[in-house]
Amino acid sequence: MTRLAALALLALAGCGGDGEERAASHRPTIVSLNPCADAILAEIAAPGQLLAISHYSHDPAASSMQPSDARRYASTGGTVEEILALSPDVVVADSFLSPATASALERADVRVERLGIAGSLEDSLAQIRQLAELTGEAERGEALAGRIESAWHAASADGEPVPTLLWQQGGIVAGEGSLAFAMLEQAGFASHSAARGMGQGAYLPLEQVLADPPQLVLAAGDERALSHPALKTLDDIRYETFDSALLYCGGPTIPRALARLREIRRSMENDTTLARAEGR
Repeated sequence: MTRLAALALLALAGCGGDGEERAASHRPTIVSLNPCADAILAEIAAPGQLLAISHYSHDPAASSMQPSDARRYASTGGTVEEILALSPDVVVADSFLSPATASALERADVRVERLGIAGSLEDSLAQIRQLAELTGEAERGEALAGRIESAWHAASADGEPVPTLLWQQGGIVAGEGSLAFAMLEQAGFASHSAARGMGQGAYLPLEQVLADPPQLVLAAGDERALSHPALKTLDDIRYETFDSALLYCGGPTIPRALARLREIRRSMENDTTLARAEGR
């Protein structure tokens, strides 16, 4: 082999190595159509990697993200045309993505990654790790997972669980097997509706609340029944507000939701201590 040929082979080998290194270090660009994935990706994706989030996250009434965080990103309505205009490598969607949209994206060589509904702490941590693997940001994913696990353990409460009705807009309640149920349980509250066999999203009429009142009502959203004068006639029932946005998703929302539940639990314990001191 001539010296010139040997140099040519070395040059080709060097080019191949560089290409492999670039491919290994490439972080796929992402468009998210999933509002729960939006919040996770905003925390773990590398700068410039998340091209757009769902339009839900730009709507304060539907978003689980802080408005200032959501405004950092463009949003899409989820049409194929909008997505392809951004030229992403991957689209993160939910299980309700239409087959036609998924097919169109796959034909355009855009990978579709689906994220389900988190019904537990474990589900939420698995979602974070799924997206961390997708983004190539395992370290950031583990850091977020660690913060959530720490908040979860810190929320653990001693003493008897407080019978609690988490009453959402439309009169629906949280059932066993939901993340809301798990957070209530972890923070020292017992789901009033689940204890009565009501599942996730079941409708609870005002009459049933009046006949069988809980110790605490957490009002999440603008539920009209909460303003009914009949509720004011019930003794020994406490009302607290709970931001609906803390119930839409897991991920970074979990520490904020648990912090609010801890605040309510501490307030109730302080009031009980004060009442006992005053002989009430």
